[in-house]
Amino acid sequence: MDKSKQLFRKYKRSFRRRLPPIRSGDQINYRNMSLISRFISEQGKILSRRVNRLSLKQQRLITIAIKQARILSLLPFLNNEKQFERAESIPKTTGPRTKNK
Repeated sequence: MDKSKQLFRKYKRSFRRRLPPIRSGDQINYRNMSLISRFISEQGKILSRRVNRLSLKQQRLITIAIKQARILSLLPFLNNEKQFERAESIPKTTGPRTKNK
């Protein structure tokens, strides 16, 4: 091939296949906190399937396990650490407000 044709040829990158986040031996269960905590964001939200790289069936099972753990108080519904920091920094006004004319 001459150089002019090589410029138009698409460059093929070799992709390194990522390992699945759930191995075949892992059980998706509400008691398996080390597994469940990997699929929750810092704010306490369940991460999406695209971010987790899970199959549809695995994502459903993870979602059910997280919800069961929240109901049984093994996981919090919200991560309130940031809310407390923000609440402390906001000054509160006391007393009635008066209008200036």
